[in-house]
Amino acid sequence: MSFDFSIYTGKRVLVTGHTGFKGAWLCEWLLSLGAEVHGLALPPLKPSLFEALNLSARIKHNIVDILDASALKAKIAEVRPEFIFHLAAQALVRVSYREPVRTFATNAIGTANVLEAVRELGLACTVVVVTTDKCYDNDGRPRSFKETDPLGGHDPYSASKAAAEIVVASYRDSFFADGTDVALASARAGNVIGGGDWAEDRLVPDCIRALSAAKPIPVRNPAFTRPWQHVLEPLSGYLLLGAKLEDARRKKSVEEISRYAQAFNFGPEPDANRSVRDLVEEVLRHWPGSWEQIQQEKNLKEAPLLSLAIDKARETLNWQPRWNFAETVTQTVMWYRDYFALAKRVEAPEMIKLTQLQIKAYSTHHA
Repeated sequence: MSFDFSIYTGKRVLVTGHTGFKGAWLCEWLLSLGAEVHGLALPPLKPSLFEALNLSARIKHNIVDILDASALKAKIAEVRPEFIFHLAAQALVRVSYREPVRTFATNAIGTANVLEAVRELGLACTVVVVTTDKCYDNDGRPRSFKETDPLGGHDPYSASKAAAEIVVASYRDSFFADGTDVALASARAGNVIGGGDWAEDRLVPDCIRALSAAKPIPVRNPAFTRPWQHVLEPLSGYLLLGAKLEDARRKKSVEEISRYAQAFNFGPEPDANRSVRDLVEEVLRHWPGSWEQIQQEKNLKEAPLLSLAIDKARETLNWQPRWNFAETVTQTVMWYRDYFALAKRVEAPEMIKLTQLQIKAYSTHHA
C-alpha cells in the first residue's frame, strides 16, 4: 500500500536544513510528489548527499543561517510557504560538547526564530519541527519513551533538543492555539541510517569510511542499544503528520487539529532495537571487513539504552514502520556500494535514480 501524499503536489514547501542528510532525502521525496521545494540552510559539507543529488539545480536553494533572524524572516516572507519542515540543527552529540553555546543557540533559538517569523508574517501554514529521540530525560532504565515522558538531557545536544520541544509547545499554546492559521507539531526520531550520510562521529558513516579505505571500523560502545531505522521511516512520518495537519487546518476543524498538533515519536519496531555490535556486524555481511573497539572519551556521556514507543503514531496517524532491521541495513549499504562503484564521480543522474528507486520501494512496501 502506497502513501497518499497528493496534498503536497504543486504546494510551496520550505525545508530548513535541506543541505543535510535527512533534509536532502526529504527534498528528493517532495520533488517526486510534485512539490515546489525551497531550501534554507548553511552550505553543505563535502561530501554530501545534497551535492550527489544535484539539488542546488533542482530546488530553490538558499544559504541562510537560522540564527540570522532578519535574513530568515525575509526569505520566509519571499517564499510564503504552505508547509515548513524545520530540520536545521546542530545534530551531533560530540560536537555539542565542543560547542555547547552554538548547539543551544542553533537548536533552541533557531527554532524560535523560525516560529517567530511565521507569527510576525501572519502566515497560514503547517509547520513540523523535527527534534530527536534524545530529548527525553533518560535515566538508563530499560523502557521505551512515550511522548508524555519528561524532557531532559545530560549532554548539550539532548538538552538543546528538549529546549526546542519546549519552544514549540510554548509557541503553539501562546500563538497558534486553535491551529486554523498555523498548525504546529513536533516529530521525534533518531538513530537514522541510510545512504548519503557522511557526518562525523556517526556509526554508519564511520563504517563506510573505514570499509572504503580497507581499515577496521572503529567502535566506541559495542553494547549500547539504539532504535535503528532507515531515514525514509521518519520522513514518511513527517510527511504524514504534515498532511494530516494541513487537511485539518483547511477544514478549520479545531478538534482534528488538536489531535495532530502535538509531539509524535517515529521509531522502528522493537526488533530493530539492536546493539552497536549488531549493526556493525550486519553491515559487514554486505561489505566484508572487520571492526575494533576504541576507547571512549572520559567526559562524553551517552545513554547505553534508548528506545521509543510508537503507539501514538500508530493509533493517531495510522503510521507504522515498513522496513525491518535487515532490510534497513541492506538498503543503506546498497546505496553506498553503488556510490563507490561510480568511483565517487557523483554522477547525479545515477545517484538520483538510485535514491528515487529506494523511495519508491519504501513507499510501495506493504507495512
